Amino acid sequence: MNVQLEDNYGKREAVLKSTLALIKEYGFHGTPMSMIAKHAGVAAGTIYHYFDSKETLIVELYIHVKDRLAKAILVYDDKKLPYKDRFFNLMINQYNFYIENPDALVFLEQYVNSPFAKNYPEKESQLFIDKVHTFFNYGIENAYFRNIDPRLLAPTVKGTLVAAANFQLSEHIVFSKEDLIEVINIVWDGIKRQNLQHIQYP
Repeated sequence: MNVQLEDNYGKREAVLKSTLALIKEYGFHGTPMSMIAKHAGVAAGTIYHYFDSKETLIVELYIHVKDRLAKAILVYDDKKLPYKDRFFNLMINQYNFYIENPDALVFLEQYVNSPFAKNYPEKESQLFIDKVHTFFNYGIENAYFRNIDPRLLAPTVKGTLVAAANFQLSEHIVFSKEDLIEVINIVWDGIKRQNLQHIQYP
């Protein structure tokens, strides 16, 4: 990568990172492009070189964050392991991503409850679809999960992890590793095919 490309990539990343931090603090409407430019240390006009509008910036940020989430969820995924072990690893990784990236957690929750998600349903992380959706579709197709509408899996799995992460971050409940495993077991027991075994981790 040449110096010019590195500089362009660095500025784009700085804009995305600043937007994420500012939206957590001020929300979508309270974060103008001028504030983002100042926070990112770039000229106001520079942002429009990468994103033609604030709307485009927010949608691109959503895809960027979902890409990061997909990579974190399936890091070190070992397809040689039993599927249920891989499921537990995926859940733990997703929970840890939320804890380590609270800005991303807040942004994703704001985004899915905003007009952006409704107005741009086709704008989604292809990496997330290829990796995470494929993982769950495999579980459905190979009868690891009971006969359940795939649309119900996302709120069941994601909702539980988001709630647990929010409790942990707010310190209303401090989860130990054992607590987290038990939470995941509750999810697993709710969606697994009924003759699959309950998992215990050391």
